[in-house]
Amino acid sequence: MANKKSISRKGVSRRADIPPSIRKQLNEGLIETATLAEGLAIDFATLLRSSHPKLKSQIIDQIESASSDGIVKRMALVGSLLFEQYGPKGIIRCQSHTSDTVRGWACYMVAAHTDWKTEDRLLAIRPLADDDHFGVREWAWIAVRPQLASDLDRSIEHLAEWAHLPSERLRRFASESLRPRGVWCSHIPELKENPGLALPILDPLRADPSKYVQDSVANWLNDAGKSKPDWVKATCNRWMKGSSDPATQRICHRALRNLR
Repeated sequence: MANKKSISRKGVSRRADIPPSIRKQLNEGLIETATLAEGLAIDFATLLRSSHPKLKSQIIDQIESASSDGIVKRMALVGSLLFEQYGPKGIIRCQSHTSDTVRGWACYMVAAHTDWKTEDRLLAIRPLADDDHFGVREWAWIAVRPQLASDLDRSIEHLAEWAHLPSERLRRFASESLRPRGVWCSHIPELKENPGLALPILDPLRADPSKYVQDSVANWLNDAGKSKPDWVKATCNRWMKGSSDPATQRICHRALRNLR
C-alpha cells in the first residue's frame, strides 16, 4: 500500500550521489523518492518487473527501447501501455503502490482512458492529486492537462469547485493544471490570449491561506503576464483594492515580479 507518512529520509540532489542500496530499493519499488534526482534515476524496466511481475515481456522491451527519452515521455508511455494491458482496474492497483513513480504511472493511466468525460477524469485523478508525495501530485496535473485543455470550459467549471475544497493540494491542482504556460508541458493558447477565462478558479484563491496555493496562483498570473501584462496588473489591482490580506499581497507581489 502507498506510504501515507511524509518522507523522512534526506535525498540527494545528484543522481551520481545516490547510494547503491537506495537505488536498488527505488528500482524495486520498496521506497519513495526523496528528490527529483532520485526519480530521474529510476530504471523503469526494473521497476515494472518488480511492480508488475506478470507483465508481457514485449512491454518491458518497449520501455527499455525508450530509455533515452525524456522523463515525461517515458511516464506517458508506461501509463499508456499499462492501461492497455490492465484497463481501469490497473489504475487502482498502481495508485496504492509504495513507489511514487508507480503512482505516477497511475496518473498517466487516467490520462490514457480516452472514453472518460472531464468530470470522470477529474474524479479518477483526485486521490492522486491529493497524494502525500510531491512527485505524484505533479504527475497528476501534468498527465491530465492535455485533456483538461481540450475541454476548457467544462474543466474550468469543475476546477472552480475544486478551488473551494478543504485540501490545499486539490486547490493547488485547480490552479496549476491550467497555467497558461506551465512547466514540462504544452502551452494553452486560449488562456494565453484570454486569461480572464480562468477567473472562476483564480478569484476564489486570491487570499488562500496556503503558500503552496499562493505560489501556484502567482505563477499562473506570471505566466499570463508574458502575453497579457495589462490584464495581470488590472487583476492584481482589483484584488488588492481595499484588501490588507497578507496572502493577497504576497500573491500579487510575486505575480508582478517581472512586470515592474
